[in-house]
Amino acid sequence: MNETRMLIGGQLVDAEGGASFDNVNPATEEVIGPVADGTRADMARAVGAAREAFDTTGWARDHEARKSGLLQLQAAIEAEQEELRAELIAEAGAPLLLTYGPQLDAPLREALTWPAEMIDAFPWRRALPVKNAFGTGDAEREVWKEPIGVVAVIVPWNFPMEILLNKLGPVLAMGNTCVVKPAPDTPHTAARLGRLVAEHTDIPPGVVNIVTAQDHEVGEVLSTSPAVDMVAFTGSTATGRRIMAAAAATVKPVFLELGGKSANIVLDDADLEATLAGAAGCCMHGGQGCAISTRLLVPRSRYEDAVELARASFENWAYGDPTDPSVLQGPQISARQRDRVLGYIDQGRAEGARVVVGGGRPDHLPRGYYVEPTLFADVDNTMTIAREEIFGPVLCIIGYEDDDDAVRIANDSSYGLSGTITSGDVERAKDVARKIRTGTLGLNGAIWYGPDAPFGGYKGSGIGRQCGIEGLEIFTETKTVGWPAAPTT
Repeated sequence: MNETRMLIGGQLVDAEGGASFDNVNPATEEVIGPVADGTRADMARAVGAAREAFDTTGWARDHEARKSGLLQLQAAIEAEQEELRAELIAEAGAPLLLTYGPQLDAPLREALTWPAEMIDAFPWRRALPVKNAFGTGDAEREVWKEPIGVVAVIVPWNFPMEILLNKLGPVLAMGNTCVVKPAPDTPHTAARLGRLVAEHTDIPPGVVNIVTAQDHEVGEVLSTSPAVDMVAFTGSTATGRRIMAAAAATVKPVFLELGGKSANIVLDDADLEATLAGAAGCCMHGGQGCAISTRLLVPRSRYEDAVELARASFENWAYGDPTDPSVLQGPQISARQRDRVLGYIDQGRAEGARVVVGGGRPDHLPRGYYVEPTLFADVDNTMTIAREEIFGPVLCIIGYEDDDDAVRIANDSSYGLSGTITSGDVERAKDVARKIRTGTLGLNGAIWYGPDAPFGGYKGSGIGRQCGIEGLEIFTETKTVGWPAAPTT
């Protein structure tokens, strides 16, 4: 059964006044069930609970309690893994096959356990050389890393469990407390996690709070409250700017993992046929992934060959019912998102790009928020569809003259999140990679992802890194301490 309640101060509670909203299945347009519709007052109570837990309990200093709590939560999630799988398919439209990978099983393997293991290995203290700086006697000096405090965790709807776990693990491992605001499109998985924290772990009350709400404005409490020490957000660049501006009033740091318009660069020595056989892979999960490469850069000398190879990939791409194990593309998350994607497709046509495959709503899927896998050719990098994040199953093919031109086009973007490079020579691919201004790159099909791998972007793709040592450090403060050195004999 879907959890309908929120977690505030260790208690599973209804929203103020008993308010609720319906969670809708994007593949069927049917109501899955209700969930608590939290208010600004509910969010303020959650912030207060997190503040009290940080200030009055030993959570921030108790390494063993934190390790135990994370491992208990891991076990609790594993016990309900199949229920979570079904919820992700139902509320996110996540294809079944993807839940065995990045939507659920892949992050569940290490997103909580790796940070738990790092609690003891993390360099909490670092000694500096003994020094007499002002002629007042030698001082022993150390740098201490301490929890930052109360962290607001705001997660999106596209990979709701993966992103939540990869935030929650480091936040808790570093000794912080938190308030989680899930996207209103995918509230049930987060609410379930709240119940698991409350009923199956010894994590102290108030350390984890989860507030579901239909109104995005409820989350503003987290950005503006002086009781919140940091905001960790994954989502659109536009929303990230608003959070950053709101957080400035209380001078709180922000971690922002934002949008992308990544380039898939196919160098002229690559096996074009083998590489473009998977061109439609950018349509995975409806293209609703910030790190997906949605600009395909191919040598101008082989442009028409590339278009035809990509066409074949798109025409043979399976999409539709996310419960079908052969499908990798389900619906867009909502009618609004579907219409937004279709609007971009219309804009591409209007600006002169050529639709090779797709370009509309599929006739054979009358229910659900589906968009056809859409391939554009004759795209110039100045076109809207080449510059803005569509977040849909849309690929733009862009020609380039040589390696330097490919680098120029790839970097000619307000984003810098990810990308891919394919070459017959991995050293050549590395040389190109050094010139690309993005936070992550996959060369020749290799996967960089993991809880130990920092993930984030340059430019408009965000600030800071999630995962890895950098993703632990970001949730800490730095304190430098000195004291009189012991007399030498």
